[in-house]
Amino acid sequence: MQSIADFTQQAIALALSHRWIWHLLLGIFFALVGLWLARWLSRVFDRLMIRFQVEAILRSFLRNVGYAITVVVIMVAALDFVGVPTTSLLAVLGAAGLGIGLALKDSLSNIASGVMLIVLRPFHSGDHVLIAGNEGIIDQVRIFQTLLHTADNRLVILPNSQITNAPIVNFTARGERRLQLDFSVAYGDDLAQARQIMVAAARDNPRVHLVPAPDAIVDSMTDARVILQLRAWLSPDDHALARSELIEAILPRLEAAGLRLPSPTRELHVHHHDRAAVTEAVVDASSKPVA
Repeated sequence: MQSIADFTQQAIALALSHRWIWHLLLGIFFALVGLWLARWLSRVFDRLMIRFQVEAILRSFLRNVGYAITVVVIMVAALDFVGVPTTSLLAVLGAAGLGIGLALKDSLSNIASGVMLIVLRPFHSGDHVLIAGNEGIIDQVRIFQTLLHTADNRLVILPNSQITNAPIVNFTARGERRLQLDFSVAYGDDLAQARQIMVAAARDNPRVHLVPAPDAIVDSMTDARVILQLRAWLSPDDHALARSELIEAILPRLEAAGLRLPSPTRELHVHHHDRAAVTEAVVDASSKPVA
């Protein structure tokens, strides 16, 4: 038993006599302490951003980026302390990163677009948007893709590069949205009365804002009708319901006031030729001599 203890002591003494062993152990210790410190700093940074009311998407992105940078710095410092030539290592990693970047250029494009969306924030979670032909509510913005759901609860996943390369329509950002409804009346109808009926129906709807006040204008004319347009301001979330309610309220009022709602008409003129004259012309043509 004594011989095993002596052998262990001799082995430890031999190992500790080499300086690189000390550097390796200290490097591992520094790396572990650094990782713990990185997590602690990440939590402190997150609390500070919550206190300053930073948006959740931007807060999560900044916290992850800060943690990743801290870990990289700690690992490089630990390797340098152990004696690993970090300059050569960084050069190798840079060359490998360049090759990986060329191979994954589409994915990196999505990452760059995700960073732009998170930093510039053209929309937030819960906003009603129209992006790349897809209309819905924003659920989450990730590094590679953005998630939104449609009115019929379909999940739409869009690559971030498609979002930054297309127009973004945000219906929620301004706080109010104008509803435009077109109604048709016939020529000769009282346009002022029709506009008053439309505005009164809008004022009676609780979803319509009274400031700015709703109004109705003569928008255009066609061959058979006059187009009147109702314009009313409301909350973006009430747009679909208010549209349905106003159509349901205005159409009966226009009909009750005797204002005709013209439907598309088409006139067909049929011309009958004189059959006798046609027959005589055919006989005359057949009796002529052929040259």
